[in-house]
Amino acid sequence: MKLSRFLYLFYYLRKLDRDRLKLFLAYASEACGKSKISILSDSICSVLIYNISILDYFYFRFFQLDKDQRRQWAGTGFLYEYQLKMNPKDSRDLLEDKNKFLRHFSSFIDRKYGDIARLSSDSVLLKALLANDSGKLVLKNSHGQVGAEVEVVSCEQFSPEDLLQYMRKHSYNLAEEYVIQHPSIMELSASGLNTVRIFTQLHMNEVVYLGARFRISVNSPVDNMGAGNLAASVNIETGEVNGPGVYSDITKTDENIHPVSGKSIYGFKIPHWKALLEMAKQAALHSPENRSVGWDIAVIKDGPELIEGNHNWCKLLWQLPVKEGMKSELEKYF
Repeated sequence: MKLSRFLYLFYYLRKLDRDRLKLFLAYASEACGKSKISILSDSICSVLIYNISILDYFYFRFFQLDKDQRRQWAGTGFLYEYQLKMNPKDSRDLLEDKNKFLRHFSSFIDRKYGDIARLSSDSVLLKALLANDSGKLVLKNSHGQVGAEVEVVSCEQFSPEDLLQYMRKHSYNLAEEYVIQHPSIMELSASGLNTVRIFTQLHMNEVVYLGARFRISVNSPVDNMGAGNLAASVNIETGEVNGPGVYSDITKTDENIHPVSGKSIYGFKIPHWKALLEMAKQAALHSPENRSVGWDIAVIKDGPELIEGNHNWCKLLWQLPVKEGMKSELEKYF
């Protein structure tokens, strides 16, 4: 057994969300009829055997799976090692830093944006951002992750100088025009921008699609699963949602109907699907040094709009909506 897995275990213990563990442990014990102590012990052993995290054990429902089924899941340790090889540290900054990302992928982006340095010196751009058609701005920290350090604000509440002061006060160094999503997606969920994540793998100079997931907000300005939102699998050929919306919280039930809007999730057809696939393909080819990326793409009235690329794309978003472990899909490239 690799020493690295013991090191991972110490890391997981140090970073562990103990409230979530307590919730999941009680749920798992009731679901499988085993004691909490035996489940916790099994989860620790599984970290070392299957290269997962402690919480992965519950997300993947290992408490209900046999050994062969457990081996199919790509956990935190495995994904860390895989993505480190596919997206080396000296190249992934292009995806980690949103300012660098916007500059490099500017040909895939229509919305107005500016970092605080440019906005401080370019009054024309600053005024144009405040006068954008959506009437809103998305303020970000350029290194924020999983929807953290993001705020949607109304343009009318700021003068140009007020906006700059607000950004400095709250450690935002990037402002973007709010993206107005496609009307059909707005009807499904209007609380936030709902994006499609398309996972690509660059292999032998060809782009392979590892899957697509529709990220659906539930009374939230962001669409990340980690913020309590839904995700559903999408048929890569047709762009049709082919499963229910699922939560990362294992105590919650799947949703075929959006819990707020009442609109159907299952069977929803993503508009401009072929254009989304082509955008993901061209974005992957535009950054060939990063070979495995999760592209977040918004759908507006006239087509796709690239939001960001993730070198550390989420194992939960990739696997939970299809309810199966997909490690073998990556092992062929690893």
